[in-house]
Amino acid sequence: MKRIRIDERRARLAVRHHLSPAAFAPTPEEAARGVVALHATDPSSVFLSVHARTAPADVGAIEKALYEERSLVRMLGMRRTMFVVPVELAPVIQAGCTDAIATRQWRTYTQLLEQGGVGDRAWLEDVVESTARALAARGEATGAELSIDEPRLRTKMLMAEGKPYAAQQNITTWVLFLLAAEGRIVRGRPRGTWTSSQYNWSPAETWLAGRMAELPVEPARVELVRRWLGAFGPGTVADVKWWTGWTLGQVKLALAEIRPEEVDLDATTGLVLPDDLEPASPPDPWAALLPALDPTAMGWSERSWYLDDHASVLFDRSGNVGPTVWSDGRIVGGWAQRGDGEVVHRLLEDVGSDKATEVDAAADRLAGWIGGVRVTPRFRTPLERELTA
Repeated sequence: MKRIRIDERRARLAVRHHLSPAAFAPTPEEAARGVVALHATDPSSVFLSVHARTAPADVGAIEKALYEERSLVRMLGMRRTMFVVPVELAPVIQAGCTDAIATRQWRTYTQLLEQGGVGDRAWLEDVVESTARALAARGEATGAELSIDEPRLRTKMLMAEGKPYAAQQNITTWVLFLLAAEGRIVRGRPRGTWTSSQYNWSPAETWLAGRMAELPVEPARVELVRRWLGAFGPGTVADVKWWTGWTLGQVKLALAEIRPEEVDLDATTGLVLPDDLEPASPPDPWAALLPALDPTAMGWSERSWYLDDHASVLFDRSGNVGPTVWSDGRIVGGWAQRGDGEVVHRLLEDVGSDKATEVDAAADRLAGWIGGVRVTPRFRTPLERELTA
């Protein structure tokens, strides 16, 4: 069994994820392909992740890919998480992940409506179809605008009854979630800056113009795992299971089709694509400031080979990573933007003066790119809070 050492894994990460300057991606689309998909739960992370991997793409170029060329599309995917993905991969994720999420949510929402005495599956189906027709008539709209056309979207539901955090919410988000999970509607340009999460919705058939072909489930899952291995390999079966959010059986079924090579990851069995055993060339020294929920930091479930002992201050209690400082393939600190716009960072270990200078240069580059925009992560971590206090 071939052994792949930690330094080679870090070299692969630098090149394949476009983090070493010599490996920067020429376009936002290539930056996304390098990590399969960009985490998009926090809208600003998409832009900051692309910035860190290009030389550099400006906000206009990223917005052009998202909203004009539509070569990148925002959709629900792995682990019921929002991603921005290359448009050619969208049908793969839809079949491999998102359709199953839609099925589960239909059951969940129907049960909640029945328990609340509001309606049943047929009632919910009628609201969903009415909302879809309203959106088709408008061409694009926010949820608030659609609730004018379909007043039942403003139906209130009491969630977490009896709990300290109990609250009422309307079903607008439920209906839009179902339509999006079924691949019928798409989040378009937000109302506001690139940090905004108030999206306009559009019908998928007009937004993507026939680029969402239906695929069988199993071939889609095989292709998604193949993409992950190409970008993140070597990794373990547990890594694939965590990243996809699938059952162990579903992961093993996809791997059986690929027949990856097993490699030794220092007494742990890893997997790579069958033709991916050649050693990676060491990249030039590099440093990067990656945003919260960046796909590199969130790419594996086993992170000791690039994270060391910093998880307690860089991740929140739910496992969401905050803004991180990287040096030569490992996390060495964190960063934040203060209220006055200053980008600050803290190294959590002694990296030496040369590496510290590289980190300072990366921080200056990021600060110049952000300009006057204020970026606050959706999920706050201990170090990020401390740096902004």
